[in-house]
Amino acid sequence: MDELDEWTALVCRELGLDPDEADLAEILELTREVAHGVERRAAPWTVYLLGLAQGRGSAPTDAVDRLTDLARGREPQHG
Repeated sequence: MDELDEWTALVCRELGLDPDEADLAEILELTREVAHGVERRAAPWTVYLLGLAQGRGSAPTDAVDRLTDLARGREPQHG
């Protein structure tokens, strides 16, 4: 287990989350696209906003894909 895996397990335990529900590769891809396609400091902010929306149940199931498309300068594919 590397440091990121250990950190993920620790944070998930603190927040009462199942670490198997966290798709690290998908989130890292989103943050990379936002950092390079929009602005570096927008990357953590975008993921935070995504988490807020998901926590409130208002994020669509394909929210990560849609935000990644936005960061790449494309119109999000809905549905």
